[in-house]
Amino acid sequence: MSDATSAPKSDRDITVVHLMRHGEVHNPDGVLYGRRAGYHLSELGRQMADRVAEHLADRDVTYVVASPLERAQETATPVAKAHGLDLACDERLIEAANVFEGKTFGVGDGALRKPGNWKHLTNPFQPSWGEPYVEQVVRMMGALDAAKDAARGHEAVCVSHQLPIWIVRSFVEKRRLWHDPRRRQCTLASLTSFTYQGDKIVSVGYSEPARDLVPAHLLAGAKPVKGKSKAFGA
Repeated sequence: MSDATSAPKSDRDITVVHLMRHGEVHNPDGVLYGRRAGYHLSELGRQMADRVAEHLADRDVTYVVASPLERAQETATPVAKAHGLDLACDERLIEAANVFEGKTFGVGDGALRKPGNWKHLTNPFQPSWGEPYVEQVVRMMGALDAAKDAARGHEAVCVSHQLPIWIVRSFVEKRRLWHDPRRRQCTLASLTSFTYQGDKIVSVGYSEPARDLVPAHLLAGAKPVKGKSKAFGA
């Protein structure tokens, strides 16, 4: 593949950049792992990654890149192998920072009743408990643009994490950035696909190639279940 900086540019070029969320993670303790190292795909997560690789096998994918976290790298590997590509890494695709990393923070666990947590919950619009939404937009748009340039005229796959994917999609679709986490349309191993004409995004699509493998309580719009949290699989 030619270097992205030397690729010819044209307003007629159609490029598709798929933002893929990683597969299910092995996390028996229900920890909000965030950016912590050492969290790998479960066996089901590997099946999800393989399913998406099969789904994209006939697509014109010329560039595959992932967040540096293990779960993202492991999800991207089957896609890269299916197309005979080296797997790139982009720090900008990493999970959003969160002050609750390393803790359990799920429905019914009492986290919201702990006074020590209240100072981090004062501003849901920023949000006060983690990386500002605007900063996520800036870095994710940079990663999208880099992938678009690397695959110009073809398709790219970028493996990232639920919150950054949802935030950049919300920005592109001109929605407010603050939101109800339960309403994110970004299921495990899903594809949020940005179509560019030249350097302009002209449409956004969404698909779930591994939907039948995703536990029901982790699907978009599912009601919270005590003892189970979507946050763990971010």
